[in-house]
This record gives sequence, structure tokens and C-alpha cells, in this order.
Amino acid sequence: MAHDIRRELQSLIEKHTLHSPHASCLFQLFLFLFLLLLLSLFLNREGSSLITSIIVAAFFLVYPFLMSFIGGKNEAFLFLNTNLGGAADTIFKYSSYLAEGWIWIPYFIVLVGYYKKDTSFILLNFLVSTLLVQFAKNYIFENAMRPMASGIPSENIHTVSGVEIHTFNSFPSGHSATAFTLFIISAYLFNNKPVFMMGLLYAIICSYSRIYLAQHFPLDVAGGIVAACISVPLSILIRKKLNRKPF
Repeated sequence: MAHDIRRELQSLIEKHTLHSPHASCLFQLFLFLFLLLLLSLFLNREGSSLITSIIVAAFFLVYPFLMSFIGGKNEAFLFLNTNLGGAADTIFKYSSYLAEGWIWIPYFIVLVGYYKKDTSFILLNFLVSTLLVQFAKNYIFENAMRPMASGIPSENIHTVSGVEIHTFNSFPSGHSATAFTLFIISAYLFNNKPVFMMGLLYAIICSYSRIYLAQHFPLDVAGGIVAACISVPLSILIRKKLNRKPF
């Protein structure tokens, strides 16, 4: 049954996919992001930014999961790893740095020093998110190989000059977890649409950069988003148990 559904979906996508892989990748990405934007605008109501951000992040999981289910893990990666040109190489190379661990430092300084947000709540999110991702990487999925070491011919993989390619600890993507955790925290603490939309754009660009730079499979990115969707509500729950409101 599942095989028949998968075959039908493959046939449907092939029928409506553009002939150029480059154009097809751009078309599907823009279409998906447009639908995600519409969903965000529809759901984003006053007082519901936490729930909305988690729903939108969860919706973002659909794309990598569906692509991997239909075409296979490697094929989904190769499709999204399509070379989009020199400008894209530069954009995704440097945007990826914005989701590394160091980004928590300026984020913490701005939120605590300027906006006077709760110090311990932000630190708690950092701790919970980091522990979830590192435990999964090093103890549950320690043998998960990255694209370059997965058996895919290296000549089929698009890489960007100056980016060191890693080979192990693939699942989940720590960059994606960081980016979406910061997005959900910001949506929760500020509860306004400009912050929500800018945070969402930041999270999407940083997460996609990990696939484009050949560092992760789409499923790894999905795993990072799942970690973010768990870590923020868990941090809020822990904070409430300590009888302090996270603001």
C-alpha cells in the first residue's frame, strides 16, 4: 500500500516538475516558502506566537520528510543541493555561520541587555537545546553519516569553495536546531509579526544552507527542527515548575 502511494506521488511530481533541475528546485522552494508565508500570516494572532511558531516550524518539516519519502533520502538531498549559482554560494556560505553556537552570545546580550528579557530563561533554552542535539548526535545516532560519506558519488554533490565538509554526526542538524530555537523563542518573547517573520526567514535560510553546503541531509534538518519544537516548550515547562514567569 505504502509502495503504491509512493509510486503515485512520484508519478504526479514527475508529471508537473520542470525539466531543468535548477529551475525545478527554485520553483518548488519558492512555492513552498510562499505557502509557509501564507500559513504564518493566517495563524499569527495576538497572544498565540508560541503555538503559531511551533505549528509553522512543524509545517516546515513536511517538505524534507515528503521529499525523502517519495524520492529517497539521497535523492532528496541531491535535489535540494542543486547548484544555484555564485550568489547563492556566497549567501548560504555566510548565512550558515549565523546559526553556529556563538550566535547565542550576541542574541543573549541583545535580549537581556537591551530588551531586558529574562536571563535564566534564555540560558535554559540554550542548555536544553544543546543537550538534546548533542545527546542525539553522539549517543542515539552516532553512526549517522553525512552526505559526502554516505556513498553518494562526490562528483554529484555540489560543494562551495572554502567550506570544510564534515563526514559524521549527521543527525540532527545542530544549526537548524539553533536557528529554529531562536525563531521560536523570539516569537514567544516579542509576540509581534515583524519579529516573527524575520525570525522565520532567518531560520529557513540558515537551515537550507546546511543542505546547500552539503553538510546535512534534508532529514537531518527536519530533526533539528523537531529538537527546537521540543526544547522551547520544555524550557517553558521547567521555568513554570520553578515558579518564575519567562519574561
